[in-house]
Amino acid sequence: MRTITRILSVIDPTAKDQPALRHAAWLAERAGAELELLVCYYNEYLSGDRLFDSPSLEKARGEVIANQEQHLELLAEPIRKAGVVVTTTAVWDHPLFEGIVRHAISSNADIVFKDTHHHSAVTRALLTNTDWNLIRTCPIPLWLVKPKDLPEKPIFVAAIDPMNQHDKPAALDDEIIQISKLLGETVGGEVHAFHSYDPRIAVATATANAYIPVSLPFDEIEQQMHEDHQKRFTEITSFHGLADDHAHLVAGLTHEELPLIAENLKADVVVMGAVARNRWKRLFIGATAERTLEHLPCDLLIIKPDWFQSPVELTTHNAA
Repeated sequence: MRTITRILSVIDPTAKDQPALRHAAWLAERAGAELELLVCYYNEYLSGDRLFDSPSLEKARGEVIANQEQHLELLAEPIRKAGVVVTTTAVWDHPLFEGIVRHAISSNADIVFKDTHHHSAVTRALLTNTDWNLIRTCPIPLWLVKPKDLPEKPIFVAAIDPMNQHDKPAALDDEIIQISKLLGETVGGEVHAFHSYDPRIAVATATANAYIPVSLPFDEIEQQMHEDHQKRFTEITSFHGLADDHAHLVAGLTHEELPLIAENLKADVVVMGAVARNRWKRLFIGATAERTLEHLPCDLLIIKPDWFQSPVELTTHNAA
């Protein structure tokens, strides 16, 4: 994403408060971008799945979608008065995350906004929630919004992995920082970079390679690991013009340390990458983003690499 010209905001038709809409409209106004409001709706009792489809069911579906479109127009009206070009779309599609991904791709959205809330451990573990599935399958930058207003000058934290752990492509770090800087410049915000490493990995590796009982210099091993990570981290932050006091290298686990640094910096948006290879590896790939989401005190923007192909079929489901 080099420019922001088209923003998609997913609307929850069951909610009165729409934080994602507020944040999307906020960005659209500052970026001069077009904003689209989307409701993706489905009701199994109107789908015809349980009974043979009929003209009456088809008519009922049409009325429901028409009502959703009217609701979207009411939401769009005050945003248009602020000078933002707003379009509205209501579609019949399921499951919800697939409908969102299909429309985001077909509409050429540059970024997708969606509300998110706290989820139970059971839901998180089973990955049945729409948020987790969007993290896994949405190829477009996904801004997950928590119910917190953005300040005049927001703080963005770009969480990168310059050592390319977890089989994450190196180019994704550049994309994360570039998008963070683009957003920061667009809204007059501030950009920080963050990277954490687990020193236990170096110690465990050294211990595994010690075939005889010897006294290992653990302090030296940890220091060497710190220096290696510092070197790579400084290289990428310097390349992108980030000052030293805006680059934060921390020893620890990302899903523990990132929420802490976000809290200390009073961050408004954390930007990080997630890669999903296939359905069987989804618990491992992107797991850091999913575990981090629950504990962040702010919004989360998920970035996929350029080569990522969504597993979601692009053909819209039939009305039934």
